[in-house]
Amino acid sequence: MTMLKVIEVLAESNKSWEDAAQTALKTAEKSVRNVRSIYIKNFEASVENGKITKYRINGKISFVLD
Repeated sequence: MTMLKVIEVLAESNKSWEDAAQTALKTAEKSVRNVRSIYIKNFEASVENGKITKYRINGKISFVLD
């Protein structure tokens, strides 16, 4: 039987929500192995002078336990 664990992460990017999600994965993979998926729970953006300056995601990353 395969056991999965889920961690909740926050990440941001100056480029896009997709880049923020990729940043979350890269950072998580520094401390966990066998990442299987990321579920994006929330999207958020910071706005200055009518333009988006930061893209933020709140996600759940699942990975297989050894």
